[in-house]
This record gives sequence, structure tokens and C-alpha cells, in this order.
Amino acid sequence: MRLLIAAIGKLKQGPERDLFAHYLGRAEAIGRKLSLSPLSVIEVAESKAATAQVRIEAEAETLLAKLPSSHKLICLDRGGDQQGSEAFAQTLAKYRDGGAQGLAFLIGGADGLGLAALFKADRVLSLGPMTLPHGLARIVLAEQIYRAATILAGHPYHRA
Repeated sequence: MRLLIAAIGKLKQGPERDLFAHYLGRAEAIGRKLSLSPLSVIEVAESKAATAQVRIEAEAETLLAKLPSSHKLICLDRGGDQQGSEAFAQTLAKYRDGGAQGLAFLIGGADGLGLAALFKADRVLSLGPMTLPHGLARIVLAEQIYRAATILAGHPYHRA
């Protein structure tokens, strides 16, 4: 099953981009053995609209237009369900074992994700009640995808 992270904004060169790439690489390596690869990334420019509501809706439409129609959709939103790492691993396994060709994770910009994306989502997840910068949310998601793969592989990385 292909995995895709689609996000608003571009990570600048530096520690955030390096750490994101680090976890993507680790997730890709272990994911190949588990049919959880390839893992790709789409970055979309932030909208320049005058109001937050118009921005998030425009960004949602742009993100959705870039997704393969075969992919199931998981949106990250502060109002979504919270899962522990083991439950997240089981969610990935459920989609994979259920025959999903791909799974796309959407991360909105500073103002969040628009309703067009949230209504189309197969699942809405939250990384927790704290507000995270969207660059850091990408890093946390990449690490959790890696952690989920290690859980499914029985690798000792995850210690609950």
C-alpha cells in the first residue's frame, strides 16, 4: 500500500527538514518489508487569500486535487480522534489488509484544513490536544508512521 503525506507549506532547509527526511527514510526502509511503501510527499503552497476561511477552503481543494483517486484519506485535525501508537499501527494494517491501494495523510496550514477535505476523509485523526506548527506535525506524523511499521514488524523500537 502506497503512503502519501500531503501538506500545506514547504519545509525550509534545516533541522525540521532533516528530521522529517530521517523518519521518512526509516519508515520507507521498514515499510518495504510490510507492504507500506513507497512513502511520498506533496507540498502545496499556502493560499494568499485575505481571510482564514477562504484560505483553508482553497488549500483543501488544492490538496484534494493532487491526491490519487485510489487513495483512502486520513486528515489530521485537532478535532479528530486521538489514537495511541499501537492503535495507529492497527489502523495502517487495517487499510493495508483491506486492500487499499494507497493511504494519503493531509496536513493543513496554519489555519487548519477546510471542510471539503474533512468531509471527504475516511478518517480524521488528531496528534493531540496541543497546537503544533504544521512543520512539526509532519515530523510527528513521519515518526508515528515509522513507529507503526516497527510495531507491525515486531521491531524493538517501540517500547510502551
